[in-house]
Amino acid sequence: MITKSLKQLGQALAAKEISSVELTTLFLDRIERLNPEINAFITVDRDQSLAEARAADARLAAGTAGPLTGIPIAQKDIFCAEGWTTTCGSKMLANFVSPYDATVIARLHGEAGMVSLGKTNMDEFAMGSSNETSYFGPVKNPWDRTRVPGGSSGGSAAAVAARLAPAATGTDTGGSIRQPAALCNLTGLKPTYGVVSRYGMIAFASSLDQGGPMAASAEDCALLLNAMSGFDERDSTSLDRPAEDYARDLEQPLAGLRIGLPREFFGDGCDPAVMAAVQAALDEYRKLGATTVEVSLPNSHLSVPAYYVIAPAEASSNLSRFDGVRYGYRAPDYDSLDDMYMKTRAQGFGAEVKRRILIGAYVLSHGYYDAYYLQAQRIRRLIAEDFVTAFKSCDIIMGPTSPSPAFKLGERAADPVQMYLSDIYTIAVNLAGLPGMSIPCGFAAGLPVGLQLIGDYFAEARLLNAAHRFQQATDWHQQTPIPI
Repeated sequence: MITKSLKQLGQALAAKEISSVELTTLFLDRIERLNPEINAFITVDRDQSLAEARAADARLAAGTAGPLTGIPIAQKDIFCAEGWTTTCGSKMLANFVSPYDATVIARLHGEAGMVSLGKTNMDEFAMGSSNETSYFGPVKNPWDRTRVPGGSSGGSAAAVAARLAPAATGTDTGGSIRQPAALCNLTGLKPTYGVVSRYGMIAFASSLDQGGPMAASAEDCALLLNAMSGFDERDSTSLDRPAEDYARDLEQPLAGLRIGLPREFFGDGCDPAVMAAVQAALDEYRKLGATTVEVSLPNSHLSVPAYYVIAPAEASSNLSRFDGVRYGYRAPDYDSLDDMYMKTRAQGFGAEVKRRILIGAYVLSHGYYDAYYLQAQRIRRLIAEDFVTAFKSCDIIMGPTSPSPAFKLGERAADPVQMYLSDIYTIAVNLAGLPGMSIPCGFAAGLPVGLQLIGDYFAEARLLNAAHRFQQATDWHQQTPIPI
């Protein structure tokens, strides 16, 4: 059962081949056995998960179940879930129990009837590309436990890769779904900004953050996105647009599909073995009837510096709420209110979070706002316009997701710039607010390689179609770490 797709699991539950309680127990037992080594989960509550499974079985018996009812899922620990500890990977929230559900949790659990297996590890406040900044320790890549799983959704990626869960939620601010999906051999989708509600998702950079699904296949991601997406009046950035079935075009042929290859993604800086796997995947797309055309994203080289001005600026504002007064960690000893603020934040935040708060406060300060923040926003507009121009001559843009396979734990910890460059191919998509996804396309030295697909606004169904047809012709997405 642990290698079945969500569709297959749904069919097995509907046919009473297995109950939700039995299926949930199967995954909980795997978590108990394997998680101590992988560290993919921060919080597991067997009693709570089995209670949810029993409720799902009741819905199945009553005939009120949907296609995902009773299927277990892992939740990134950035989503508030009522009654569950919600830490965001930080000491600051290590003991915070959420009093309400994020919209994503409410839709997947309350409405779709999925069963939460627990909360997955992540880079602290989603700030990282390796899952090494977590207060709860690094996550290990199931393909090679001396290597990182990617970040910040590394716990979700490792959980699904090791089949501790059939699917997981993630968030993507600059590549945090796509990069770990690439490094762990998963399919991960970042929707168009505003398609998935951010209500109850602890904010990092509000104009960039977006929740999305992580699973083995594009078909699984389509089913999850159907359940996760939709307008939410509690989120001012949520888009009020008609609901759509993201699985509707999965089987459409790819004949005539125009794939844009940005020359900036195919130059120096990418591991040759990664590029070879990407080129082989593009050859497969040509066999499926697609054509490739060269396009240009001339300002893409500015995406990393622009991002690391905008994202920290927003983070410095969003994280000001963690002051030790209302909830979260509070320093045990202090002499005054100001002393309490300073000690709480100094003790409660990790080094990377402090670094970004300081950068953000600096670029927003008097005398530097125009020189840094305003300039970064202008560059952001240029990057978005590059994509608008490129999509005039192609339907989908493709290239590598990450410039290298998974790197060693600790290898880039002392060099923040090298770490930031892990997201060089993904950040521009967030700055423009576009949908993007990563799918497995091969291996480099035994480690997974991801192919990135970027679509125009609201082109999730087209991306999922292109990914699904590729996955019907290849079996990279079915490969699992041995032993699983």
